[in-house]
Amino acid sequence: MTNNILIENQYKRSSLFEKENVNYLVRILKRFNTVPKINNINIITSNSEPAIFKIVPNKSIIIGSSFLDKPILALVYLRYGIEWQLWYKALNAEKKDVVLCDIAALEVIRIFYNLLPKDDKEKLENLDYVLINLIKNNIDLNAEYSSINEEIQSFHGLKNANTEIKESWKAIIENLAKPTEYMLMSGGDLRLNIDEIHLLNKYGCRPFPRPDAFTFASSTASSVSNFAFDKTDKVRSILIRNSLKKGFQNTTIEFSELLKNNLRHIFKLNEECEIIFSPSGTDSSLQIAAITQIISDKEITHILVASDETGSGVAAALKGCHFENTTALNYPIKKDTKIEGFREVDLIQIPFRDQNGALKTAAQLDQEVLDAVIKTKNQGRHIVLHTMDQSKLGYQSPSDEFIKKLNSLENLSIQIIVDGSQLRLDPKDIQNYLNKGYIVTITGSKFFTGPPYCGALILPKSVNKLIHSVKNTLPKGLTQYYNRSDWPTSWFCSNELSDGYNYGSYMRWNAAVVEMDRYYKTPILYRNMGIEMFCNFVDDSIKEATFLQPIYGDETKTKSYSSKEFGIRNIRTIFPFFIFKDNEVLSVDKVKKLYTLLNSDLSDQFEGSSLEIIRLAAQKCHIGQAVNVKYTTEIESAILRISLGARVISESWVNRDISLFFRNIELQMSQITITIKKIELILNNPELLD
Repeated sequence: MTNNILIENQYKRSSLFEKENVNYLVRILKRFNTVPKINNINIITSNSEPAIFKIVPNKSIIIGSSFLDKPILALVYLRYGIEWQLWYKALNAEKKDVVLCDIAALEVIRIFYNLLPKDDKEKLENLDYVLINLIKNNIDLNAEYSSINEEIQSFHGLKNANTEIKESWKAIIENLAKPTEYMLMSGGDLRLNIDEIHLLNKYGCRPFPRPDAFTFASSTASSVSNFAFDKTDKVRSILIRNSLKKGFQNTTIEFSELLKNNLRHIFKLNEECEIIFSPSGTDSSLQIAAITQIISDKEITHILVASDETGSGVAAALKGCHFENTTALNYPIKKDTKIEGFREVDLIQIPFRDQNGALKTAAQLDQEVLDAVIKTKNQGRHIVLHTMDQSKLGYQSPSDEFIKKLNSLENLSIQIIVDGSQLRLDPKDIQNYLNKGYIVTITGSKFFTGPPYCGALILPKSVNKLIHSVKNTLPKGLTQYYNRSDWPTSWFCSNELSDGYNYGSYMRWNAAVVEMDRYYKTPILYRNMGIEMFCNFVDDSIKEATFLQPIYGDETKTKSYSSKEFGIRNIRTIFPFFIFKDNEVLSVDKVKKLYTLLNSDLSDQFEGSSLEIIRLAAQKCHIGQAVNVKYTTEIESAILRISLGARVISESWVNRDISLFFRNIELQMSQITITIKKIELILNNPELLD
């Protein structure tokens, strides 16, 4: 067919390509990057039949040229067609079961449509197209598929001899008939939801790639990379195929165990160490509270070090209370109320800063922790000591010297937890903690820049054996938080948890593991040199900016040489700073506003300015979100953070060429310069902060 042309091989000038439309078209094409990549499926445009949309199974998708005049409509139709082809390929020999392809593709496109920006949905509102009408007509496909059978069949021409949905398909459709970007934001809580204008969540990032933004927000959360998204999207296709072949439950258990084994391999963990996935770092704290309760008959006291620099819900979770108004399994609950089955516990909070906002010395913190431990020991209670190895502002406590003192105390009933949620640790650091019998909490979403909300507990052999030996069950209220599959299947304590699987958590962890793997594939010499090179530059850049004031001391360079062996925990990789305007520190509200502006395209605020200023204003710069910190006793303020993330290193090594590696590091250093310049631009236009 001479009138049929591969879509990427044509560029016909039309009104669509006029100056005012090009940016819109580019945005649509960027979103097309989230569409699954399928081998040997051609997308063909037809000029001879401009209104055609046809799926040729296992071969192509033909779309009429008239669709291309409405890019968002074309995107929706192509997304549907590619999803249909993905499921058709997964059917293997059972090609007669095309009803599954129809239903799954329609389920996916409904979610995809709901994730479109508000402006794009408005462009589709008044269009009368079969697929758009099917999306808007929110019928129950399980019950009413036969009523739309003919309309859907018209897309591919295959007759559905059987329109019944097999029982074995239901779990597959429920869990896997979802766009990957939706899966990456599910199974957490409402903070992962994205707004309908900018498609950003509470953390200023999104569940699909955002390559147009400079991203140095690993102390908080990052948008998923193109690399990790594509790998995770591919995994969804594999899971669909395997679920149809081997059964959904077996496939899911295998996937969960594969992720855990990959983590064991990456961090060189002993096979007898157990890993429990959790939707977030705060959920990990709730898991710790539950585990402690079933292994100790004594009254319990949690001593929380760095209580002012850990997750906002951690204190509530340790007391066995709800820490949000919805759970990761989407149950509505009431924040700060007791979760059923949890005992009363004591909680001692030891913040890094005193009541005047001044950072305590290491000796002061050590003494406070020691006093709390001795007091609790004398009360005959079981102690759960939550230590911090890299807080959200880059601090650690208590010191190694303190731990030596602790070991000298007799008759001490204690379990030490290491909050390693930032995961600015090397494998040897994690191994060292586990060998001492400590439980380590990690996330894949901070340093390693996986999608937000992928937490895990790593339990040492000794704790794993202890839990195996008890016959108590976890608090009943945890059925609203976790599925049994989230916990080790060999543990008796989790037998009464809910059935089901948190695929959102699994997929986020898959993306994080992808990032970890490519980070560690960078040769260690180049990796460490790149880390020092980048961090030294960030440190110098902040100190040279007269309108920024770092809140850390001069330990950045000296700490990296204080041990015989370089380690990421020995160098500052999080750089928090106050912001000043006219020699006055910004208020909390203005810091938060500046953070939002920094992460936005402000070019419309600078019309008539030089091209250089417009480009600077347009650049989205995503850094660590505001943390309230007192500037002085009387002045409340907040800091922002620029942080090293694993991607700074791994994406610089993408060419596997040493000269290009350092050049790529320098390019990211130039992004730091632009980020700081944009802060200055905003400060020089104070009306933006009003």
